[in-house]
Order: sequence, then structure tokens, then C-alpha cells
Amino acid sequence: MSHRIWKYGDGVDTDVIFPGKYTYTLKEPAEIAAHALEDLDPRFSKESQPGDVIVAGKNWGNGSSREQAVTTLKFRGIVAVIAKSFGRIYYRNAVNQGLLLLTCPEAVDAAADGATLTIDLEASTITIDDRAYAFPPLSPSVRSMIEAGGLVPHLRRKLGLSATSEVRIAD
Repeated sequence: MSHRIWKYGDGVDTDVIFPGKYTYTLKEPAEIAAHALEDLDPRFSKESQPGDVIVAGKNWGNGSSREQAVTTLKFRGIVAVIAKSFGRIYYRNAVNQGLLLLTCPEAVDAAADGATLTIDLEASTITIDDRAYAFPPLSPSVRSMIEAGGLVPHLRRKLGLSATSEVRIAD
């Protein structure tokens, strides 16, 4: 499947991905998604489509640990962020929320805004213009969390619980 590219540069922090001023006022997924990258690229929240990908430079998602910087992209339907590097906390939040992050500097350099790419997790490659770029394979645990939709669905699956099962911790 081909994915349209939205390309950005280095150092895009969590406050740019999701403005901090909305952190405690917006709760619904559609509201959160409507403000994705609004200060960096006003077109993004109006024109991005489910299945699109973000390609970015170094240190994508540096800054605060705000999980909305991940969920705003997930709620927009972004399937992956491919970057030269990621902020440590952002990476962990993305895995917890089931957003695929891939580190592939060569693909970032080859990508153009508005072009398309394909991702092959089995082969650990990103293909742009008929050229494949290798990325480090995901660990089995990270891949399982991404495929489940995040940490909580992954744990529910591992424990044999339904999506609506209540989890109680004994005293």
C-alpha cells in the first residue's frame, strides 16, 4: 500500500505537534486531531488523510511528555512517522499508543513532500521511487504492541481479556 508523505525538518517538538494550550481543554479524538501540527503546517489538519505518513528530520517529538503529541497523529489516521531520530519519551509514548515510528535517515533524505512510499515491516524496508531503504527491524515486543494498537490492547490480548473487560488490582 502506498502512503502519501508529509515532510518536515529537524527538531519538531511535542508543542508543535500538538499545541500545549489545548492539553487540558480537548478530550475527544476529533477535537484533538483537528489541531495536529497547526502551528507548523496549517494545511495538515485540513488535508491529511488516513494512511498518510510523516517523514521528518532529527529529534522528532523532543520536548514534554504530552501523549497528545502522539494521539493527535493517530486520531488523524497517520500510519507511521519516519525520521532520522526521535525524542526518547515521544518514542515510548508512540509505542504505548500504537503509532509506528521508524528510524531511516536515508529514506528521509530521499523523500519529498507529497510523494508516496511503501513500508514493508517483514523486509524492514521503505520504498520510495522504486528504491528500497533498510531500517532496523522492530523488536518482537514493539511490533506486537504496534500491531495490537498500543500497550493496553497488547496486554489485554496477552492476558486473554476482551476490549471491554475491567481490570482490577487486588489490595
